[in-house]
Amino acid sequence: MRCPYCGGPDTQVKDSRPSDDAAAIRRRRVCPDCGGRFTTFERVQLRELTVLKRSGKRVPFDRDKLQRSIGVALRKRPVDPERIERLVSGITRQLESSGEAEIGSEAIGELVMEGLKGLDDVAYVRFASVYKNFREASDFKALLGTLSDPAALPDGTGSDRPAAEDETDDAAGDDLTAKVTPLRPKRQPKSRA
Repeated sequence: MRCPYCGGPDTQVKDSRPSDDAAAIRRRRVCPDCGGRFTTFERVQLRELTVLKRSGKRVPFDRDKLQRSIGVALRKRPVDPERIERLVSGITRQLESSGEAEIGSEAIGELVMEGLKGLDDVAYVRFASVYKNFREASDFKALLGTLSDPAALPDGTGSDRPAAEDETDDAAGDDLTAKVTPLRPKRQPKSRA
């Protein structure tokens, strides 16, 4: 394998072991020319997949692109990277075992949305807003209505956070305003005396 640092044609494998989910082989490599160290992953690919885009264009399936788009949706969310890798591997496995050599981008998008819905609601809404090309706030409102049944949550408000003592029931139920409490008092400028 070619070295990503100096482009040297020969690299040596120093360590080889299965990944955490045993779906790939992780190899640590070193370049004898520049001494650079890097990691590669070897995965089983059952078949060559082609993605049929909405525009009609056909492109090869790219697992890394799938992982990047899921990563963007999950940016700054408290989700373990191992769970993200399992989601990507699961979607890839489903696509490869479907028996189809050509898969519509809509099918991939639906699988990602289904996986994100079970993983993280915020990431699900982020991905759906781009995938479904949201244009108005009502689009978000309709999607949020599908996330959870308000009666199923402990406080019946549609939120899984505990209700604050200051919050009052709004008769209309559509008032989305909330009281904002500062986390710490504002700094007072030092007086020069």
